[in-house]
Amino acid sequence: MRRIITMAVAAFLAAVMFYLSRFWFLSLWPRSGLFGIEELRPQGGLLARWLRGTEAAQFELIIWAIGCFLVLTFAQSIYDRLTAHNDAGDTND
Repeated sequence: MRRIITMAVAAFLAAVMFYLSRFWFLSLWPRSGLFGIEELRPQGGLLARWLRGTEAAQFELIIWAIGCFLVLTFAQSIYDRLTAHNDAGDTND
């Protein structure tokens, strides 16, 4: 059961990071936005929209990659802390 939950969380994180990137191509909800929130448009690319007009706009892909790395590293550290006590007594090699 724990594996299913962690896989679902990892899939959700991957979907969110994919939606923030410029590579999102799915149009799964209406143009009015997800749950009526206008900022969550169906075309994705939120990071590019947030950085538009700033000096950092040209580094959007690098910022996205670093952000994904940090989010996944943080998620892995949380997972390791939650499962450390369960694996401490495991003697199955």
